[in-house]
Amino acid sequence: MDLYEHQARELFEENGIVVPRAEVTDSPERARDIARRLGGRVVVKAQVRTGGRGKAGGVRLAAGPAAAEDAARRILGMDIKGHTVGAVMLAEPVDVDREFYVSYVLDRAAGRFLAIASAQGGMEIEEAAAERPEAVVRVPVDPAEGVTTAVAARVADAAGLPPQTVDVLVRLWEVLVREDALLVEVNPLVRTTRGAIVALDGKVTLDDNALFRRTRWGGGRTTPADPLEARAAGKGLTYVRLDGEVGVIGNGAGLVMSTLDVVAGQGARPANFLDLGGGASARVMADGLSVVLSDPAVKSVLVNVFGGITSCDAVADGIVRALEEVRLTKPLVVRLDGNNAARGRAVLAARAHPLVEQATTMDGAARRAARLATAA
Repeated sequence: MDLYEHQARELFEENGIVVPRAEVTDSPERARDIARRLGGRVVVKAQVRTGGRGKAGGVRLAAGPAAAEDAARRILGMDIKGHTVGAVMLAEPVDVDREFYVSYVLDRAAGRFLAIASAQGGMEIEEAAAERPEAVVRVPVDPAEGVTTAVAARVADAAGLPPQTVDVLVRLWEVLVREDALLVEVNPLVRTTRGAIVALDGKVTLDDNALFRRTRWGGGRTTPADPLEARAAGKGLTYVRLDGEVGVIGNGAGLVMSTLDVVAGQGARPANFLDLGGGASARVMADGLSVVLSDPAVKSVLVNVFGGITSCDAVADGIVRALEEVRLTKPLVVRLDGNNAARGRAVLAARAHPLVEQATTMDGAARRAARLATAA
């Protein structure tokens, strides 16, 4: 579960990390009043659970209360990467001397956390990391030891951060532990012209499995931050949005994970993980295909099904039904194997949709889907 920025900053402040004074509202008129209370000049920031707000126009500096009201009116209702802005946070501006980046993230493969830090922070951190990877340091953190002052000093020294950031690194780790978080991030962490270390922006991702201990955030009743993930959850689908161009649908988590690897091995990037489950019905197949096709980043779709509890002809019926409900504008590659596979292939062949192709092997299906996606 991703928290909004204003929720993350609340946690930071409660744990002794300095943040600018700020208030949240969903009303342009109240934004004017808040700006007046904060001294007039404020930063108006869209509250959405995604990055890229600044580049999308969701962060604006307002010179006074009237300008704050105008900025709030412009930002509220804005679409940022599929997220509609329903609230804005108004914060005191800070005179910045230097910007830094610090975070802790769970490294699942290694069974530990990583401290990630850089002496270069702000909106261009991703570009800096890509162009100068040595500018971003990654220090493993033993969960049993945690981040002591000595560990924090080692991270700060490796990244070229000033000594004043050591205390922040320790306190940020305390936020992660107390809140059962998978990620805590401050970007940028700044040194002001007066020498203070201040967290200007923050991101916190909580572990959904521990939300029953976090009644403050809903006690386990969460809505996925991504609109497509929320839509899929509403249909009872196990769907995770990724950053690729090949939509992937399968039945069974193991098969879907294998399909993602095979797609990547063909030089393409999976756009999602979608597991229909072992007993996927025609209705579930239609719902899943509808969700995947709704992602504008998807250039082709690969359906990889091994018929077991649900036979392949039922899956094929679901695909046909989806084609009646959703206008197919992207190529669809289908690989059916197992229970009633021949009958399922015949169902698709009879439908003879011009954008639907069939493949007999997983490698062949992935290869074709990858080529179709990269050629689009």
